[in-house]
Amino acid sequence: MIDRDRFPVDPWRLIETSYTLEDAGVTETLFAVGNGYVGLRGNHPEGRQAHEQGTFINGFHETFQIRHAEEAYGFAEVGQTIVNAPDAKVMRVYVDDEPLSLDVADIREYERVLDLREGVLRRRILWVTPSGKEVRIDFDRMVSFQEKHVAIMRVEVTVLNADAPVTISSQIINRQDGENVYGGTPTAPKRAGFDPRKAERFQERVLQPQEYWQDGLRSALSYRVTESGMTLAVVADHVLETENEVSKRGLVEPDIAKNVFRVQAKAGVPVRVTKLVSYHTSRGVPARELVDRCRRTLDRVLTEGVEAQFVRQRSWLDEFWARSDVRIAGHDSLQQATRWCLFQLAQAAARADGQGVPAKGVTGSGYSGHYFWDTEIYVLPFLTYTTPLWARNALRMRVLMLPAARRRAVQLNEAGALFPWRTISGEEASAYYAAGTAQYHINADVSFALAKYVRSSGDVEFLHREGIDVAVETARLWTTLGFWRDEGDQHEVFHIHGVTGPDEYTTVVNDNLFTNVMARFNLRFAARTVREMSEADPEAYRRMVDRLALDPGEPEAWTRAAEAMHIPYSPALGIHPQDAVFLEREVWDLENTPPDRRPLLLHFHPLVIYRYQVLKQADVVLALFLQGNHFSPEEKLADFEYYDPLTTGDSTLSAVVQSILAAEVGYQDLALEYFEQSAFVDLGDLHHNAADGVHVASAGGVWTALVSGFGGMRDHFGELSFDPRLPSTWDELAFVVHWQGTQLDVSIMRDRMRFAAGEGEPVAFSVRGAAYVIGAGEELVVPLSDQGPVIPGKPSLRQFADVRLEDGTLLSASVPAVTTSIPIITAANPVIDVAQEKPA
Repeated sequence: MIDRDRFPVDPWRLIETSYTLEDAGVTETLFAVGNGYVGLRGNHPEGRQAHEQGTFINGFHETFQIRHAEEAYGFAEVGQTIVNAPDAKVMRVYVDDEPLSLDVADIREYERVLDLREGVLRRRILWVTPSGKEVRIDFDRMVSFQEKHVAIMRVEVTVLNADAPVTISSQIINRQDGENVYGGTPTAPKRAGFDPRKAERFQERVLQPQEYWQDGLRSALSYRVTESGMTLAVVADHVLETENEVSKRGLVEPDIAKNVFRVQAKAGVPVRVTKLVSYHTSRGVPARELVDRCRRTLDRVLTEGVEAQFVRQRSWLDEFWARSDVRIAGHDSLQQATRWCLFQLAQAAARADGQGVPAKGVTGSGYSGHYFWDTEIYVLPFLTYTTPLWARNALRMRVLMLPAARRRAVQLNEAGALFPWRTISGEEASAYYAAGTAQYHINADVSFALAKYVRSSGDVEFLHREGIDVAVETARLWTTLGFWRDEGDQHEVFHIHGVTGPDEYTTVVNDNLFTNVMARFNLRFAARTVREMSEADPEAYRRMVDRLALDPGEPEAWTRAAEAMHIPYSPALGIHPQDAVFLEREVWDLENTPPDRRPLLLHFHPLVIYRYQVLKQADVVLALFLQGNHFSPEEKLADFEYYDPLTTGDSTLSAVVQSILAAEVGYQDLALEYFEQSAFVDLGDLHHNAADGVHVASAGGVWTALVSGFGGMRDHFGELSFDPRLPSTWDELAFVVHWQGTQLDVSIMRDRMRFAAGEGEPVAFSVRGAAYVIGAGEELVVPLSDQGPVIPGKPSLRQFADVRLEDGTLLSASVPAVTTSIPIITAANPVIDVAQEKPA
């Protein structure tokens, strides 16, 4: 999945040993550095050839009017897209006035390393100039985890074999409004075909210059975003270290600032320039105030010293790995991929600080920098069980979005609140409602993540003060969205129609299983929490009732709807249909679909896809995992075997869930196969869009696949349990879980599990039904007789042969044809002439 000559295996570092432009976009993503607030793509400091010269700040966006081909009431009106912040990464090197340009330079040695323990990107090259001068250039780049607003870049140039004039040009460039042209008309790159996953492009100016200046070696640029009104300031300062003779000059304009160092370099005498950069943004504070904030940030960092920042970065990461690392004994390639994924989660969420976690983190402009339900279902588990504070911060983003979510619910004639499917500001930004707004399950996903966080962390204070508003308002929506139907024998059933589940290849359906199962959880959780509050915290309960105008009868109505929720089931097939009519559709023959027709969303009209049983991502299978306590082992196996051959994996969210359920039901080799696909989604560019940024949700899913899939961890009803499924080729898997304030170190071997508890309260848990309690500082070993059931191979479309539905219909599988002429079907000629068809 990855070129090991170019990217050798190292459990703690991502190493690149040769330079090429062919996959520049991918490597820019792989070597990006960030902290959840600001992110710098892995562009080379020369600032020349690149897929995307990107600097991104979480939540810093522009808005635009969405132009629908045909308007209708309630369609999303205002789009949002992340803005490319001014680029401070540029530090160009000239020797004998010859610029270093990697695409043409004679590079004798090259190594680029992202060190996952140091949190630093380093590049080391040996350049031989046309005149024969050997130049050693070392470059470091770091975005601080402790100093949210700080990035540090450092270049050291040494001419080894001769004296030579050396110039280092440190720059800040407004790429958003000029790309490589500073100001003027933006140069929008040509886009190869249609791809809805990419960000919008603007032809008008986005960043309006405000204050800009230079003071000695310090440069400042600031802007106001044209439509959103957001403001930004960036200030860069420089520290020069050399024994060579140096002269300096500067230049500042609205869209570029330069600090140029001209050095008469002696052979073997290095020149080092360290660049300290601070970014501050706001939804409305004047740019001048943000400039002052940048100044204060840099003054403090300079007082502390540059080296102290690198020491603090290492210390921060030592603590991060102590509470977050997952160790796979004897498999260094998977270990490297796993740690890279976990590091990406830190880079996406650590300093989000109340902002959301974008689908691409701060590593690229893919999906326009939007927040999705991916955060709650795929990222929050890692945050919740390793660094609960980060999970709380991410959940507060949803609390802050409640006013907009309430307005959206009113637009759709519902009570309570409806969270947006994709957003930055809190307003729905999806122009395609069928696969966007119709995904009402986002409400249940948010409440589900809230419940998991509270139960595992014990943070009832947050629940009673703010989280309860989310639980109540999301529950209210289900009671008006759903409806009651009398199905005889005094038996009333609660249905939910006109929704889209996680699978975006099946839209606007009735009784989507995932939606109904998760809505049931949402309703029960809200009702239970309200009752518990009334008894345990009467004052908080009273404030909540007044704030939300809660009727005393509402919790009972929620419970009644939850208990009567319709859960689709097919006795003929012995499975849970994905929705009310899913089984009535023809089966898409994925096994015989040409690779050049994948992913389906880029090659087939949605209406073609919607007519088939085919999945973009796991839907029912995801419900089996999240709400597994409501399904029997036999039901899970039957459902998994039915849906797995129908799942394209066109979404990177899918393989991790398929891995978890495959492990649980017994397809252990298949579980490992899906896990490996997930671990290398970006490192191997398996979906051919890693250039747009890291797939953060997939990275979060890698942790869940390890801990919940192979580790077998569950916490249904707030009860911690384990039922491990160690792959046959693995000797040991070790991970950390934080439960009610206590760190629990877990190791799984083939014949036993070992638990070690840190400081805190005793932890109660079970292993395959047997109950245990471990106290602070104690260790416990639990013997294992096996690693669960084992089923060879994987489910296949062959299972659909001779399968009939309740009405006697025979299921069949096919691939939609792409016709070159219109076939004519008559009574005399009922079969389409295949000669007229072009295979899909």
